[in-house]
Amino acid sequence: MGPGRKPVLAGNWKMFKTGAEAAAFARELRPRVSMIHDAEIVVCPPFTALSAALQALTGSNVQVGAQDVYWEAEGAFTGEVSAPMLKEAGCRWVIVGHSERRQLFGETDEAVARKAAAALGAGLSPIVCVGETLAEREAARTLDVVGRQIRTGLGGLSEEQMAGLVVAYEPVWAIGTGKVATPTQAEEVHQAIRSLVREIHGAPAAGALRILYGGSVKAGNVAELMSQPDVDGALVGGASLSAESFAAIVRWRG
Repeated sequence: MGPGRKPVLAGNWKMFKTGAEAAAFARELRPRVSMIHDAEIVVCPPFTALSAALQALTGSNVQVGAQDVYWEAEGAFTGEVSAPMLKEAGCRWVIVGHSERRQLFGETDEAVARKAAAALGAGLSPIVCVGETLAEREAARTLDVVGRQIRTGLGGLSEEQMAGLVVAYEPVWAIGTGKVATPTQAEEVHQAIRSLVREIHGAPAAGALRILYGGSVKAGNVAELMSQPDVDGALVGGASLSAESFAAIVRWRG
């Protein structure tokens, strides 16, 4: 974790939890993390549970984000949700370009760029996800793939816009598999992302950028990951579905 960068611990619930379940989770989580003020804590429920989560977390130190967004503000886009809608609902964050969106729903680097820009324009903080598949890692293409995703997804943004987002590196082979990138593997890619952002946007933007690790993060491995100089937080999947396990990750310092 780098100096001056406030860590972000975000939970991506994916397609889990009804509104009632989200509210119950929030009530359980609040007291477990109320003493944490040196990190940003975020939960990302499904669209239908956002309202219940926001209501149950009002006045707490836990922020709420959505899992996806469309790049147009409104229009004939059946089934989509816009950034101004999420902002008005009370969201502060939104996940953009998660590997499941890319792999299962065909989301492109260009779509990710448009979604990130739309989120920033509405005053939301995007969590922009990048990462390689197992085949790409085995072919030694990790840095090429992640580099392309960063250049296309973030290259068109201004330095001011860069200050409003975070990047999440999530090796696809480590998501939901129980496999975790070693702290050294994670640090290597995080360092490369920071170097690339320095090249595109300059040293101040690169130094301030928070880069999260995602991929089978648990209470047992988060401290070691967070000890790396370029790992500034975590995007947590399965372990964020239990208030107890997510709180243990948020309290990784002990």
